[in-house]
Amino acid sequence: MPKHGKKYRNAAAEIDRSRLYELEEAVGHVLRAKFANFDESVDIAVRLGVDPRHADQMVRSSVLLPHGTGKQVRVLVFAKGEKETEALNAGADHAGSDELIARIKEGWLEFDKTVATPDMMGEVGKIGRILGPRGLMPNAKLGTVTFDIERVIGEIKKGKVDFKVDKAGVVHAPMGKTSFSAEKLVENIIAFIDKIIQLKPSSSKGIYLKGISISSTMGPGIKVDPLQVRTLIKAA
Repeated sequence: MPKHGKKYRNAAAEIDRSRLYELEEAVGHVLRAKFANFDESVDIAVRLGVDPRHADQMVRSSVLLPHGTGKQVRVLVFAKGEKETEALNAGADHAGSDELIARIKEGWLEFDKTVATPDMMGEVGKIGRILGPRGLMPNAKLGTVTFDIERVIGEIKKGKVDFKVDKAGVVHAPMGKTSFSAEKLVENIIAFIDKIIQLKPSSSKGIYLKGISISSTMGPGIKVDPLQVRTLIKAA
């Protein structure tokens, strides 16, 4: 087991590991327990009652958080001609075609998200082995292979979050920063869980939302009551 510092142990001592907290209370604990000298991320882990080995139980999508993630996202767009110009005018940090692909082949990866027009995917596929393992490959299912460049760039810059259930049946995603107000974090989390619920596979049996935990980058995890979150979503 890893050894934690005194500040972590002090924060963890304030949390009752045997109980499930209501969302607002859990967020309050996260914000009060922050101790790092940087603006930590607030992350969520949702354990689902699915078996990702079956294609019909793969939970994967994206959601536009009401208040964004607090992170400045660098967007690269694979496009040519007018679409390249449109991308730059819409706020893309990088846009182009063959020259960008060549730079990436040489090891350049100074970007966080990629978008591609459909006509570019043949060329982008050639660097799939570089982008794919890093989660940087444009994906039609996530809306990042499109000719609607301006809209997609806008959503990404505002805080669109992509997510995918892992092999253990858990979805991880950033929900904001510790500099956010508790209200903003709660609203982001509710929007995220609502999207997760909408994606419940028809073949998933039994309890779907098995567990929810939130934490800051450096802080301890806090378990949240899934039933209470469902109630908040219904009331929203």
